[in-house]
Amino acid sequence: MLSKKPEEKPVDTIDTLIGQHTELKGDIVFTGGLRIDGKVRGNVTAKGDANSKLIVSDQGEIDGSVNVPHVVVNGTINGNLNSSGTVELQSRARISGDVNYRQLKMDLGAAVNGNLVCEQERPQAARLKSVAGGESPAAKGS
Repeated sequence: MLSKKPEEKPVDTIDTLIGQHTELKGDIVFTGGLRIDGKVRGNVTAKGDANSKLIVSDQGEIDGSVNVPHVVVNGTINGNLNSSGTVELQSRARISGDVNYRQLKMDLGAAVNGNLVCEQERPQAARLKSVAGGESPAAKGS
């Protein structure tokens, strides 16, 4: 019997808030939920939790790379965004850098100045690579 992989759902609580009048210089490593209403000058990374979620409000700004499973952006990110889960770009989102994602929701008005790269799950990517290499899936079974 095949079992379905459980869906990774983001947390629905905010454990940490960086306020609107706060500017933080340095890298941030977190688990759980993080909301940024101020400015962060450094990288933002979720540590070990596939359910961690980052929210960048319309006043929020990050100058650095972002590596978080689930991200909601309505502010500005100047750097690459890497997500193993979902990325939601709301209408005021401005990203200057590449966005790597598994699922993407992009509202009208959001802007990305960089590449949008959809990361496929590994088994399917491996199958596509073998087909692209000239070997047909039927030939593998022979």
